[in-house]
Amino acid sequence: MERFFYELAMWLPGILLALSVHEYAHAWTAVRLGDPTPKLMGRLTLDPLRHIDPVGLLLLVLIHIGWAKPVPVNPAHFRRPRRDMALVAVAGPLSNLLSALPAALILRTGVLTHLPGPLQGLETLLFAFVFISLILAFFNLFPVAPLDGWRIVASLAGPRPWVLTMERWGGLMLLVVLLVFPRLGVDVIGWWLVPWMRLAGQVFLGMPLA
Repeated sequence: MERFFYELAMWLPGILLALSVHEYAHAWTAVRLGDPTPKLMGRLTLDPLRHIDPVGLLLLVLIHIGWAKPVPVNPAHFRRPRRDMALVAVAGPLSNLLSALPAALILRTGVLTHLPGPLQGLETLLFAFVFISLILAFFNLFPVAPLDGWRIVASLAGPRPWVLTMERWGGLMLLVVLLVFPRLGVDVIGWWLVPWMRLAGQVFLGMPLA
């Protein structure tokens, strides 16, 4: 139990920050493109309390599957709705990659490995932030509704019948992929994430991540 709380203390700040950066990027991009909805709803902030869903966070900590509150966006305010919705969607994963970069550069210098005892946890905190940021970026690019990857595909494809079908059933499909397929020995998310994490680990930290 003591180890659980120690690991929670090391990983929770990175989780909260990475989720907040992700949702803030969605909100900021939407506002910049002409939609005031995220700002009016109080989502144009890095405050985790405005973005975190308590149930989603709890499940993320316990079973590593969770969610934050989606940022409300009204595409009617955009000049080019399809293009702008794609930009709003890609902003979340892109923000995670960009915010992970300076933390990864600090880790690669090795300066944190020689800190005195009370500060040695900083290296773990930074690594947790980088790892969570990369996972969040690439997981959200998985092209199944309601993830960002699907929003990009849907925005570019337009209102086609198969797009509308995915919009309706995508959430259920994602649950099946996350919870049912692994019990059948089919790890779709692992197949998607592992190559990206290995590549990103080499680029960001000089070592593969899985």
